[in-house]
Amino acid sequence: MAEHNRTGAEGEQAACRYLEGLGYEVLERNWRHGKLELDLIARHERYLVFVEVKTRSSVQHGEPEEAVKQGKRGKLIKAANAYIQLTAAQELARFDIVSVILHPSGKPYIHHIPDAFYPTTHDRPF
Repeated sequence: MAEHNRTGAEGEQAACRYLEGLGYEVLERNWRHGKLELDLIARHERYLVFVEVKTRSSVQHGEPEEAVKQGKRGKLIKAANAYIQLTAAQELARFDIVSVILHPSGKPYIHHIPDAFYPTTHDRPF
């Protein structure tokens, strides 16, 4: 496995543990539909939460969450719409970002951003 894939998998595992510790029920990991992908899908209170996990080994090139730009957000919105249609989910939807920085000491730094962005009328679901 390539190093960046290993880093990503470790970050997703840390994000899952973190969210579960906050009472989230993780429903799906690495959910795929065609070319669309969602890192984590969870249920929390009355929300269906679509979580984008960004992991880095340092902040040398910026904070991990800065990589979730408009283009990526559009893909996440399309994927979330597909998931909702395929599962007939009835919960309110929300998009979170979990930023993970893996430190050599072994304890990751986790920054959770609930409601990180919202779909707008300019975001086309399909």
